[in-house]
Amino acid sequence: MTFIQSLNAAWQTNNSLLCVGLDPDPAKFPAHLKGTPDAIFEFCKSIVDATADLVCSFKPQIAYFAAHRAEDQLEALIAHIHEKHPGIPVILDAKRGDIGSTADQYAIEIFERYQADAITVNPYMGKDSVDPYLAYPDKGVILLCRTSNPGGSDLQFLDVGGKKLYEHVAELVAKEWNTAGQCALVVGATFPGEIARVRELIGDMPLLVPGIGAQGGDVEATVNAGRTANGTGLMINSSRAILYADKSEDFADAARKAALATRDSINQYRQ
Repeated sequence: MTFIQSLNAAWQTNNSLLCVGLDPDPAKFPAHLKGTPDAIFEFCKSIVDATADLVCSFKPQIAYFAAHRAEDQLEALIAHIHEKHPGIPVILDAKRGDIGSTADQYAIEIFERYQADAITVNPYMGKDSVDPYLAYPDKGVILLCRTSNPGGSDLQFLDVGGKKLYEHVAELVAKEWNTAGQCALVVGATFPGEIARVRELIGDMPLLVPGIGAQGGDVEATVNAGRTANGTGLMINSSRAILYADKSEDFADAARKAALATRDSINQYRQ
């Protein structure tokens, strides 16, 4: 299946718009995992296995693995998700953005080495920097549009011919770059007004929405602004609030309870 087909199936099968972000920080791990071989893999695998029936996607953040020389554990984790929880798409959050020849190599890394189903990409070097990812017609390409960080407005709110730059990006991706129908956009939950504006511009294209949970985004406002007519269209990401719900040996059970509460909170506002 393509990324979008898998995402549509997961939305329906798990009745969920929740994306669990996998941002493993060994300093926050339960004591029994600290210092053990493959601790990052074991921690993330436990979270995945406890929550897989509650999510529409998983989103490992590559920096949290690379910083600890754990790229092999990232490969093993994605392989585990595909084997044990087939149909749940894996978004590798790498925010790549470079010239075409380098992007070729990044695309090989993401889609062939790691076997991710989708990647986050920075579009601000233009289409030739995105084309290598679009060349994989079954893979998702999720482009930064209106990010949740405070400094995002420094550039994304610039006026470009009577519209804001993030609006131009949204229209460009929806109308010109989405040739395989596998694109999505990143719009932060901290800006529900901009979520609504992007939804107006792009139709039913999926949105990856970080910023709920630890970043304080409002769930009701996010869903109301971004859902499509059938109550889907969103991958609402929560990371820390789920991963570190408890630091005891029961951390995976606590993560499941947090994920269930988050999914159900989101579902209150889908219709």
